[in-house]
Amino acid sequence: MDCVDVAPAGTPEARAAARIVAAAPAFDPEAEAQLYRLLAPRVRRYGQRHLRDDHAANDLMQQVMALTIEKLRAGAVDEPARVVSFVLGACRMTVTALYRDQRRREDLLQRFAGDVPLADLHVPPRLDHERVAQCLERLPERERAVLVLSFYEEQSAEDVGRSLGLSAGNVRVIRHRGIDKLRRCVDATRRIE
Repeated sequence: MDCVDVAPAGTPEARAAARIVAAAPAFDPEAEAQLYRLLAPRVRRYGQRHLRDDHAANDLMQQVMALTIEKLRAGAVDEPARVVSFVLGACRMTVTALYRDQRRREDLLQRFAGDVPLADLHVPPRLDHERVAQCLERLPERERAVLVLSFYEEQSAEDVGRSLGLSAGNVRVIRHRGIDKLRRCVDATRRIE
């Protein structure tokens, strides 16, 4: 039998699942946490065995446990007492889907790899510092100050706000608007040339 095995109805897993179903439409965080503690390590071991990757196993654990709790909350698990069987089935289906998607990506890559041009990673993007400086000077003083303090001085919104007598939220709004104006100015001067 696999890492996640079938549990009899009187097990702690079955009792936690029954509590989750009984609490619907409200939540029973204690029962959900208990079910997670009981089943998540087994799902992770299943993932490690079948996926051979710790990160993928952790992702599988999160995905399957979230699905299980969502389905229990919605009353979509036919037999909550057999929650362990449900989790095993979810593990199998998820891993099968992962392998199928991986094979599909590999097939597409093999089929179309020759059609995709390779990017020249050795050519750094060209930045026109003079144009950016000219556009920065055109901004209103407060926006320019916020951008300079944020990006040149690398200060947080809270620090910029203290320096200029603004709230951190106001600094973020001014920074957002200033970046937008700066971007439009640089793009406009680029089109003129």
